[in-house]
Amino acid sequence: MADIATLILEIIKCIATPTCRCVDYHRKFKEDVEDLKSKLRDLNSRKKDVETQLQVEVCSQKQVKQQVEDWLQDAQRINDEIQQAEQRVDNALFLSRARLGKLVREKIIAVDAVLQRGHFPEGLVVNKPATALPLPVENLEGEVSVKEKIWGYLTGNEVQMIGVCGIGGVGKTTIMKHIHNELLLMKSIFDKVIWVTVSYPLNVVRLQHEIAKGMRMNESLIENEDEQWRASELMRMMGSVKYALILDDVWQRFTFEDVGILRPTTENGCKIVITSRKVDVCKSLGCKIVKVSPLSKEESLNLFLDKVGSDIPQVPELEEIWKAMVDECAGLPLAIVVIARSMKGITDVREWRHALNELRERVKATAKGSEDEIFERLRFSYDRLQDSNIQNCFLSCSLYPEDYEIRKDDLVKQWIDEGLVEELGSRRAMLDKGWTILNKLENSCLLEKGHSEDFIKMHDVVRDMTLRIKSIGPQFMVKAGMQLREIPDEDKWTENLEKVSLMKNEISNIPLNMCPNCPNLTTLMLQKNNKLTKIPDCFFASMQGLNFLNLSETGVESLPNSICNLENLTALLLHGCDNLKQLPCLAKLQALKKLDLFRAGIKVVPEGIEMLENLQYLDLWCPNLVELPSRRILTIDLSNYVKSNHSKRLSNYVFMVGQVEPDFNDADLSKMISLGECEIGGEDSVVLPNDMQQLWIYKCRKFRSLSDIHSLKNTTKLRKCCVTKCEEIECVVDMVMSSFSFIKNLEELWLDKLPNLSIVVDVEGEEATLPHIFSNLKSFWMRGCSRMKRLFPFELLQGLQNLEKITIGECEQMEEIIGWEGEEENHITDAATTTTTFTLPKLRALDLWNLPELKRICPTRGVMVCDSLQQLEIKKCPELRRIPLVGNVQPSPPAALNYIRVWPQELWESMEWDDPNAKNVLQPFMDFL
Repeated sequence: MADIATLILEIIKCIATPTCRCVDYHRKFKEDVEDLKSKLRDLNSRKKDVETQLQVEVCSQKQVKQQVEDWLQDAQRINDEIQQAEQRVDNALFLSRARLGKLVREKIIAVDAVLQRGHFPEGLVVNKPATALPLPVENLEGEVSVKEKIWGYLTGNEVQMIGVCGIGGVGKTTIMKHIHNELLLMKSIFDKVIWVTVSYPLNVVRLQHEIAKGMRMNESLIENEDEQWRASELMRMMGSVKYALILDDVWQRFTFEDVGILRPTTENGCKIVITSRKVDVCKSLGCKIVKVSPLSKEESLNLFLDKVGSDIPQVPELEEIWKAMVDECAGLPLAIVVIARSMKGITDVREWRHALNELRERVKATAKGSEDEIFERLRFSYDRLQDSNIQNCFLSCSLYPEDYEIRKDDLVKQWIDEGLVEELGSRRAMLDKGWTILNKLENSCLLEKGHSEDFIKMHDVVRDMTLRIKSIGPQFMVKAGMQLREIPDEDKWTENLEKVSLMKNEISNIPLNMCPNCPNLTTLMLQKNNKLTKIPDCFFASMQGLNFLNLSETGVESLPNSICNLENLTALLLHGCDNLKQLPCLAKLQALKKLDLFRAGIKVVPEGIEMLENLQYLDLWCPNLVELPSRRILTIDLSNYVKSNHSKRLSNYVFMVGQVEPDFNDADLSKMISLGECEIGGEDSVVLPNDMQQLWIYKCRKFRSLSDIHSLKNTTKLRKCCVTKCEEIECVVDMVMSSFSFIKNLEELWLDKLPNLSIVVDVEGEEATLPHIFSNLKSFWMRGCSRMKRLFPFELLQGLQNLEKITIGECEQMEEIIGWEGEEENHITDAATTTTTFTLPKLRALDLWNLPELKRICPTRGVMVCDSLQQLEIKKCPELRRIPLVGNVQPSPPAALNYIRVWPQELWESMEWDDPNAKNVLQPFMDFL
């Protein structure tokens, strides 16, 4: 009986346990549902925070960490699952609550698990793998024997460390840039070729960072504050590769071990090259010295004639003059280039003779071999600018750190803000004038091109010359990028100071009683001192003449009241001051023309802003801004404003309607409209300006294509269009509803997280117009469009002859990038026996990532001719088996090709090739991330 009783009890337990659970699920159903909703809100808040932060941090140099990408996908997956179950839960019958209660509990646990993983203490992004690219160089005139000697040391075993020495402007850097570029082409010599411009003063942390980037090391090296750990980790990583390290423009002795540079040896095959004006620095580091001497007379003449141009009159008297002028350049390439460019286009013999006399007077008193020798020759070219406005614009470039690359657009705007460009009828006219000045300075070689066409820099010798000019009379005090921790002592702030630049330092404190007596100071640049949090109230008290003040990207929390007494201030820049909580009343700043508060931390519009009658430029894109004071700021209805034609009077504008969250940090904010979380489709949709150049659409409702926005048909200058998180959009352009004229000038198209987008252009029998739709498109970017299966129909491809970059990621159903519309199987059958050529002559970059169903880039046996291709990246595309872009690579790959990145490596190994030798030809370009 006891056994039977025990058995009965066990049966009761087995029945009772799930029964109790069912009762519990039933009893706590509502409570659990509310708990699930609460946790889901927490998860989505965290997800939104992460996405917002990524919009700020992701840029051309940064990419999202893989773990962050995976977490965001998991968070979205959980959202989708709960959304599917939501209707069942909301409509749950009384008797089904127990069963659904179990589902709710499971979802609570799942949300909790994802939420717990949603913290990333080590950051959300990492540096993109750095790829060594060729450096911009001028043609190398002469110095053949020096270059050959350096090359011999680099490729031989005799010398491991080379010191390239010579006076400023003799051509050390130019020689090494040519060698650097040739080493990149000969990939078999070194695994890594790393170029770092060191400059003065030596910044060990920055040097470590640049070497790490060249080595493609992880972000943790830079984030770690332990100097010894960084050095040892850097040295460990350098020991794993055969490298060539070029350290350009070294001024100070340092210890390799302190930085973490592994010394090159015969055994490891590594090499280090140092360029320096100081022979003793190179000797102290154990370098074999290679002296760069001035050019020979013949080489000097050839270089001069190359730079002055072919339109110089061929008359004996003039030939004697320019030969004498070349002699005065003393074989210094920088002087020859700059002076030749200053004489370009001059045909009058008398003007040449006068210029020669000026040059001779300049160099007469200088000691041969001294730095004054080149300074005076460069000063000659500065004097020949003649126009004082152009000279002042040129001198202001020396306010930036040595070897600093300045964005051209920013430089022109600063000249305007400083008052260096004369007042004209409109800001557009002043911008045009500024660009004209910039082009003149670049054409004269007083400024040189940076790493791309968008940047400019000043040669360090030219910069030294400008600072020497400003050491007499109204002076500059320039201590930019010098790692200063404290502001210069008050006795350095003299009455004759005209401009002061302390930008890009580590200044954290200004003494409370510091009150510099600088009544003639016009420009003060303190930007990029992110540790600077407070400015004493008396600091600006004796700066009555100040008209340009840049405090951007500092840590300031408030501005002193004394700033209100700067009645001549025309530009106040507080860009990126995210700690800034408040500003004093600005009403007295009646001269103020520009107020930049982009991404400042303020919550309320500054008091007195309505009194600034001369204000021409106002940027109030502040993420924390929650209050617009009544009666002080005009709220504009965009449609009515456009209809009134007031917008036609503006040379530039940025209008943001609704809740706007896209990242504009690196955007070109020219004539931009941003629409967020509003209804924009139908007859009553928002009216847009005809001259709009950029359109950003974020989370907008009730439109299935851009063609639904009726006023778009009148726009004629649209260059960029970005559509993000709009759930109802099905196609980009609907040819049935409207013409395609509004996108005929489009250069950039971004499509992000559009779950119902299934086609780019809906033509419905209008295929003949397809080739002309995107004829000016340069960049196409698509992410998270889960219904897209085929991107470009073949007919559309014929019109994409200007396309330079294609980026596609996270499109779950994408099967093909280029294909034929309709009769698919017939076309594929034909394609199996016929090779079809697709041509994209300007395509430079193709990036495909997270495309799990991608089978083809183009139809079977199709070949894409892309002679301009520089980079190809394929990541997590497991079904892809063929790369037609580079399938025909014999006898050599595209001349412009820099690298191919494929991940995982197994994907590359599984590729099928039309030519059996293609894989071997392309292997040197491979990078497996």
